[in-house]
Amino acid sequence: MSTSEPEATSNTPGATSPHPDVDAALADLAEGEKTWADLSLADRRKLLDTVHDLTVQHAADWVDAAVAIKGLDPKSPLVGEEWMSGPYPLATGTAALSASLAKLEAGTSPLDGATFGTAPGGRTTVKALPLNIFDKLLLSGFSADVWLQPGIDRATAQRDAGLAQRDPSRTQGIGVVLGAGNITSIAPLDTLYELIAHNRVVALKLNPITDRLLPVLTRVLEPLISIGAVRLLTGGAEVGTYLVHHDLVDHVHMTGSALTHDAIVFGTGEEGARRKAANEPILGKAISSELGGVSPTIVLPGEWSRADIKFQAEHIATQRLHNGGYNCVAAQAVVVSSEWKQRDEFVAALKEALDTAPDRAAYYPGSDSRVAGAKASFPTAARLGENGGRVLVTDLEPGAYAPLLQTEYFAPVLGVIDLPHGGAEFAAHAADLVNEDFIGTLGVNIVAAPQTIRELGAEFDSLLESLRYGTIAVNAWTGVGYLTATATWGAFPGHTLNDVQSGIGVVHNALLIDRPERTVVRGPFRPSPRSILNREMSISPKPPWFVTNRTAATTGRLLTGFAGAPSWTRLPAIFASALRG
Repeated sequence: MSTSEPEATSNTPGATSPHPDVDAALADLAEGEKTWADLSLADRRKLLDTVHDLTVQHAADWVDAAVAIKGLDPKSPLVGEEWMSGPYPLATGTAALSASLAKLEAGTSPLDGATFGTAPGGRTTVKALPLNIFDKLLLSGFSADVWLQPGIDRATAQRDAGLAQRDPSRTQGIGVVLGAGNITSIAPLDTLYELIAHNRVVALKLNPITDRLLPVLTRVLEPLISIGAVRLLTGGAEVGTYLVHHDLVDHVHMTGSALTHDAIVFGTGEEGARRKAANEPILGKAISSELGGVSPTIVLPGEWSRADIKFQAEHIATQRLHNGGYNCVAAQAVVVSSEWKQRDEFVAALKEALDTAPDRAAYYPGSDSRVAGAKASFPTAARLGENGGRVLVTDLEPGAYAPLLQTEYFAPVLGVIDLPHGGAEFAAHAADLVNEDFIGTLGVNIVAAPQTIRELGAEFDSLLESLRYGTIAVNAWTGVGYLTATATWGAFPGHTLNDVQSGIGVVHNALLIDRPERTVVRGPFRPSPRSILNREMSISPKPPWFVTNRTAATTGRLLTGFAGAPSWTRLPAIFASALRG
């Protein structure tokens, strides 16, 4: 997005407005804020419930629009990505937010009945997954815990949960949401978080890439649009610039790159750089953000079978290639031990998984040029895939990897970095590397055999504590944290406007937890039935988000229907489809 300052006439009384549609939308929201302030928690919950129902009702149209945007074959299993990252998380998110409002309405905390625990450093944790028997069956072996910031105890967490909905009549003005152009549920989920967690009415501007979604999102969000609590806008850079600087806007939330964030906050060119260095923003209002970065995957050495190596190679290929590689939390660097006796076998399997994964169009603007940039930076890198559009960087001297660690390619580019250590020493050095040398703090993955985790014991817990990332996934992809409505999603706390890294603030967080620090996701090291044979408590087969899952489209569609109306009768079809994947 271009972020030059708006013309002087933009908010001048009596002047001709360059964007009267934006002015009208914001004027509507100014009135709608009054309506929203007068709504009871019960009324708000009913609106969420209606949005939930409409999401499922229009889910097929939503997926069709996403398939057209991304140039997918409508018959491809990859269509499952659009079910599971589009209508599915909005359906689960609205249901979870509604449940939190119901507890507030009853005079209790959204954390009433929650399962609390402890984490290293005396932290308090809140169980976000599983929360019921259906979670335990559909995501068997997966879990998610929200770690609270140090010093927040159980009583404080319960007291403060609910955020702005603890005083619903006290609204916070108009918020702008600048929608993402990759995952189609991001924009509506961010809109709901502004509306519920922060009690702000919302002007959502879609990313031009996703303009095909406007008719669907208009129907899905109609209950909120009809009362003036939400307005949807489209347009390019000039509309976004005008919108964020408008006098009627109180807050901005964006998803994108740190470069775009800095352009919005400080401006562009030499003057923007000067302002950033001096921390002199041109944006006269608060901004929150989710900005991605270079996401690492740390592979802890252990004793793996050939099946383990193949499965985890597909797992990491998925972490990179899901949605074509256009994810803020897509893995970009795999950190391995050069002393691991299975290192070469694993890297060979990873190369094959990247090479043979289903081909797809490079739909996101600039992808080809970013891939070309990676090839120029790493001339010895392997070019993989049907058209050579995937890049695997290996076998370089440590210092030669610098561009990979400091550039978010947002394209199918992956590197393998070797560290000359083993055991706990490797884990500690890997943590230091990803904390200090990688840009961004959104998500980090750890792959480790259960036996390795047991052998490390307290040192594994120390590894988790040391990683400064907003989501940590152990034998899972951090994308599972995104899909978990009751988990938090965002950067590790503490970033500033002029050193924003992966952003400021969190979203999703349907339990409305105050002062979260991170979410830790765990999954099974092996799929069923090998998990059961190796005494892992999981019956999950290959996850449907794997790019190699053959029935992902059917499973994603069935899961979305289940999210709309959970029922025991829906489970057999889901299980049957998942097992064929």
